[in-house]
Amino acid sequence: METEEAAFAFAALGQGTRLDLLRALLDAGPNGLAAGEVAARLGVPASTLSFHLRALDQAGLIAATRQGRSLIYAVQFARLRALLAFLAEACCGGEPDRCGDLGRILDTITREKNTMPHPAFNVLFLCTHNSARSIMAEAILDKIGRPRFEGWSAGSDPRPEGPLPEVLTLLKTLGHDVSDLRSKSWNELSGPDAPKMDFVITLCDTIQGQTCPDFGATTVTGAWPLPDPSKFSGSTAERATLLNEVYAGLRRRLEAFISLPVASLDRIALKARVDELADPHAVIR
Repeated sequence: METEEAAFAFAALGQGTRLDLLRALLDAGPNGLAAGEVAARLGVPASTLSFHLRALDQAGLIAATRQGRSLIYAVQFARLRALLAFLAEACCGGEPDRCGDLGRILDTITREKNTMPHPAFNVLFLCTHNSARSIMAEAILDKIGRPRFEGWSAGSDPRPEGPLPEVLTLLKTLGHDVSDLRSKSWNELSGPDAPKMDFVITLCDTIQGQTCPDFGATTVTGAWPLPDPSKFSGSTAERATLLNEVYAGLRRRLEAFISLPVASLDRIALKARVDELADPHAVIR
């Protein structure tokens, strides 16, 4: 986590009601709480609560998904862990025992983050050319979802030239590692030697009428249709704006996705939660 990013998150927490709000959501765990229940627990008006929820969401510390008519808010645990790890990086000159209990807690957080060897869940993003939307999704999930999640991407008709240059430029500007990103066929990830995919999410309306490979009966599938950046027209500034909007839409969805209680939901319930994230209004902006 960069210094400015950490400062923004700490600033969002610099208010009593927001700290109480975050503690209430931490107590609720990955399942989160409905906005009405949070307001009742804290004893604050809905309008006041909405203001504080928005501040924590903009800092990436919480996110919301829609269940029926309710918005369910949950802590973004990966983000919070990264914020605490930011403090631990310079803890007591590398000797956490000098800082007492705080130093040992921060040291434990950092070691947990750095020693988990394999992702718990593989997530494959599909679009036709594997040159923009799915590439962005792979990069975003790898940055915010590890070590629990690892992102993959592929397409039915991968772009021979590779990912769109403007997509790679945007990702690099936003601090993503693009060294391993490439356009590839979904056949590479559907064979017997391929890693098992726990989630397969398509990011376009249709994949040129083709049927997706069978990734197994236990794979959770979903569809988050997004506009194709390769078809954007207009000036350079207009194209950049649209590309930023696609990136932001993916990031909001994925921040909510990584907070889903994956281990505690059955496949049908989990698919329903993944499908809810296709709605742009399901994630608070």
